[in-house]
Amino acid sequence: MSAVSDIAKQAYLVGGAVRDALLGFVVKDKDYVVVGSTPEAMVAAGFRPVGKDFPVFLHPQTHDEYALARTERKTAKGYKGFSVYASIDVTLEQDLARRDLTINAIAKGHDGKLVDPFNGLADINAKTLRHVSDAFAEDPVRILRAARFLARLTDFNIAPETMILMRQMVDEGEVDALVAERVWQELAKGLMEEKPSRMFEVLRACGALQRLLPELDKLWGVPQPAQHHPEVDTGVHVMMVVDYAAQQNFSLAIRFAALMHDLGKGITPQEMLPRHIGHEARGVDLLKEICTRLRVPNDCKALAVLVTKFHGKLHAAAQMRTSTLLEFLIQLDAIRQPERFKDFLKACEADSRGRTGFERCPTPIADLMLKVLAAASSVDAGAVAKTQSNVEAIKLAVHEARLSAIKKALNTQ
Repeated sequence: MSAVSDIAKQAYLVGGAVRDALLGFVVKDKDYVVVGSTPEAMVAAGFRPVGKDFPVFLHPQTHDEYALARTERKTAKGYKGFSVYASIDVTLEQDLARRDLTINAIAKGHDGKLVDPFNGLADINAKTLRHVSDAFAEDPVRILRAARFLARLTDFNIAPETMILMRQMVDEGEVDALVAERVWQELAKGLMEEKPSRMFEVLRACGALQRLLPELDKLWGVPQPAQHHPEVDTGVHVMMVVDYAAQQNFSLAIRFAALMHDLGKGITPQEMLPRHIGHEARGVDLLKEICTRLRVPNDCKALAVLVTKFHGKLHAAAQMRTSTLLEFLIQLDAIRQPERFKDFLKACEADSRGRTGFERCPTPIADLMLKVLAAASSVDAGAVAKTQSNVEAIKLAVHEARLSAIKKALNTQ
């Protein structure tokens, strides 16, 4: 029998692979825990070491990850404040005990038998997210992960005692120690789940949203005109917009823009409510602060800025003159970046349909703007340039040619 086979007999499939199989999801990545082995034995068997902070190895054929059974001890605030102990005497149960939720603390042996010391299977059947132990409180990322799981497992709920623990963690400042990259990583994953609103509702319920995204947290309780927003509450509206974007399987950039588009309503002067004149400009400043703080990728930031700044203006497009329509396209850089412009329209569609009673409302303005873009883009700027003698004349001629093309297209319509 080969050394690799010997190691495989000491290994247990753990974590997401076991959980997802039990939930009926497609298993993507497989992680294993090896009990009773050493780094030297793993290397001698042909496994390739890749772990920096603790012993992790890649299988020589499958390239799946195999980690030595380990325990952790809290040494400082934040998710990096741990010392790791990996040894031949660490048991499988000790390794599973350091995991966050009971549904993630189930192992499967090479013989197919489940090892479930913390009753994760029962919690799967009860559709409950429950912490394995009080060690949950040692890692603030677990708050984000629990919230993200609810966005994916839409029929699950968080155990009351786990929510209490999460609130305590927020009160004790653990969330404040999270680094920007990790916060963005978890938020981005949650936005791409089936119902992102559930993630933000959990973060808000435990107080973490106020610490991580206070600009977003302020939106709940802020009223909007009932004739345009029957749901009234701005926070409720934004969650409906994000969930619509998820239902349409829109990209991360569109979903992030949907989440951010109404930030300015959170700082509307009290005497102006329920109207929000100028909220777009106010929102752009808040959005840029968030993007800097969380180090949001440029593509997500760029689209979110456009949507936040111009989603209100789009509603008036049907009444715009031809010259104003062309200027709007230029402001949106639509001619040079047509795909991003289409994403802008999708985010605005989510905004329009993310309202009570408007879930299936028509969006003729999007069709109009696409028609205008097609007309403007049909102009051969290079050919026009050959008929002119200087840069300013070229710009004017191209502009006039695009205006003429748009007028023709609209008259045809």
